[in-house]
Amino acid sequence: MKYILLDRDGTIIVDKHYLSDPAGVELIPGASEGLKMMAEAGFGLIVVTNQSGIGRGYYSESDMRAVNRRMEELLAGSEVKFAAVYHCPHGPDENCDCRKPAAGMFDQAIAEFGMNPTDCYVIGDKLCDVELGLSKGAGAILVRTGKGRKEEPKCQGKATYIADDLVDAVKFILQQK
Repeated sequence: MKYILLDRDGTIIVDKHYLSDPAGVELIPGASEGLKMMAEAGFGLIVVTNQSGIGRGYYSESDMRAVNRRMEELLAGSEVKFAAVYHCPHGPDENCDCRKPAAGMFDQAIAEFGMNPTDCYVIGDKLCDVELGLSKGAGAILVRTGKGRKEEPKCQGKATYIADDLVDAVKFILQQK
């Protein structure tokens, strides 16, 4: 099976700084449709998300899991299921091996699912998402949702593709088959 690794905040759900309350979860327009198209095309879907609010003490892992559950509930109508949700709880100064663009979460997915990273795509709204994909030889797609428009100049010439949203991203991926 081929996989698509997706950032959460700004890519699937609206980026609300240090979101810890499930009531605040909102899907980005087109996210449900794009994810459904990916799943129907036979891709496994994995979320890889930096959650430094945990390490900073702003919210707990339990709060983050509640936000993730709410995101999955909102996607349930489109029958989207994630094979896994990985997170990095560390702040940017902790020098861990899991905070994107470091490859720890991708490596964990490779070990768990036996995937070939060159058959994968990483999609997100920041340079760190693009750099994560490139570091493992995966396709790296920046979406212009969330912080994507602001990050776009940094990703020009690096990203495999710059998409308006997840629907545009999956259309690009399907053209590559």
